Amino acid sequence: MSRLTQPLPVSCYKTQGGGFNFGSPAQTFSIAPMLCKTDGDDNDVITDVISSPEIEEIKPSFTFSATAKLKQREVEWTEEKRKSLMKTVSSYRPSCEEATPARVLLLGPVSSGKSSFISSVQSVFHGRVTNWAMVGSSSASFTKKLQSFNIRGQKGEDPTALVLCDVMGLRDGEGSGMTLHDILSVIKGHVPEGHKFSPDQPVRSETLGYVKKPSLKDKIHCVAFVVDATKILTYPKGLSTTFQQLREHISDLGVHQVALLTHIDKICSDTAKDITKVYESHIIQDTMDKAAALLGMSTSYIVPVKNYSSELDLDVNTDVLLLSAVDHILQYADLYFQDNPSQNIYKMSL
Repeated sequence: MSRLTQPLPVSCYKTQGGGFNFGSPAQTFSIAPMLCKTDGDDNDVITDVISSPEIEEIKPSFTFSATAKLKQREVEWTEEKRKSLMKTVSSYRPSCEEATPARVLLLGPVSSGKSSFISSVQSVFHGRVTNWAMVGSSSASFTKKLQSFNIRGQKGEDPTALVLCDVMGLRDGEGSGMTLHDILSVIKGHVPEGHKFSPDQPVRSETLGYVKKPSLKDKIHCVAFVVDATKILTYPKGLSTTFQQLREHISDLGVHQVALLTHIDKICSDTAKDITKVYESHIIQDTMDKAAALLGMSTSYIVPVKNYSSELDLDVNTDVLLLSAVDHILQYADLYFQDNPSQNIYKMSL
């Protein structure tokens, strides 16, 4: 299966001086401040350039849409699309025969929705809403140990080649939680399944079950950061530093990273009523931008999701959004195998 990385989306956003910047945060160019008004379609229409002795009056004939970046992500909200995505995920096989499943580690603060995402994805493939991964609601991390969930289909169906790994919530720089040392140990494949984490007892070579020489199947092939859309503005300042340090060290290991923005239905009433409005919401776009700043990554790596929580039945549109997120994750997980050509199937068969 051919998989391509997503291009960095070109953005247009207002500067503090009232002007506009174009491009990604790493490469932008600007134009002078402009007067804007809003038309009936919620589009910011540039009507005039602020006059000055040095600047001639200009009347552009084009418009800017605040949802331009999100509208680039067109989704088919149909049962056919749901089935197509399920087939894509189910038929996925990493391009390296040593590691049959792609192992994806979910990292995020306490109550960010890591375990709920795992349960929601499993629910889609199981055909009904289930709580596969135990979910907590307190301020303390409910997950205490390394748990790997092989996403399986309905009874009698073969499991997918995707394993979602859950661990203790992140340390935010002030409170307790997973340490950088232990997270890197998990990614490197040293931590045994079921290991219970403790900030006071870091993973060492003497740890029971410690994997001294991890193989490719023991390692993590992609990291998915998980952040709660309702808490983007209230996360401790230390959390941003934690994410920056994590991303730097994880990148040094050659592991690609993406991010999930959860609880989007709780920040936008229109999306709560109709999940298909997710890519038309100014609120969600703004929150994605803030999440990108928190994580230190482009919005092209971030996907919004709605987990199943109080629902008793599956919803086609929610399934499509969840499966799209899984497909997004697998694209970057597969890059890990592509970046290790010495273990490629074809080279191994020569």
